[in-house]
Amino acid sequence: MATTANKNINAKLVLLGDVGAGKSSLVLRFVKGQFVEFQESTIGAAFFSQTLAVNDATVKFEIWDTAGQERYHSLAPMYYRGAAAAIIVYDISNQASFERAKKWVQELQAQGNPNMVMALAGNKADLLDARKVAAEEAQVFAQENGLFFMETSAKTATNVNDIFYEIAKRLSQVQPAPNPSGMVIMDRPTERTASATCCS
Repeated sequence: MATTANKNINAKLVLLGDVGAGKSSLVLRFVKGQFVEFQESTIGAAFFSQTLAVNDATVKFEIWDTAGQERYHSLAPMYYRGAAAAIIVYDISNQASFERAKKWVQELQAQGNPNMVMALAGNKADLLDARKVAAEEAQVFAQENGLFFMETSAKTATNVNDIFYEIAKRLSQVQPAPNPSGMVIMDRPTERTASATCCS
């Protein structure tokens, strides 16, 4: 008898990137469907959660939106340690924020969870006239470093849901290791009753 195994996955996701790259705006657009033109800088980190259904899995994201200011950098490992996924965000109209994103990728590769699903988000894609970072350049960097890449706009909502869905899809395809770090996979207790009886 074939049963579709519905997986419940709790996944810690962290957003990293330079100050003003639009990390908080991406999260607010994804979680609440809102965009605030003048978003205040995050202090320390902010926490959100959001659940997505993909294929045969339900993925509950526990999202840590970290502060971009340099003075909070030393706190970052607290948030990315044990994370199942990360979105590294830069502003397409700011070359320095792209260079900073590359440094975050290197830091995650050195110190993060080795099986982490990583996405590179070129945010503020609506600012085409102010573009300083070519999509091709970011795409090449992402491919060389094992990330997937999307240009997003929290303002117009372009690719915002897509980037989270893609992460959820990739997390749901991860073969459940004994205890994949950053994720808790909970089997729905449907088949358990049959094998619960023991010796008589």
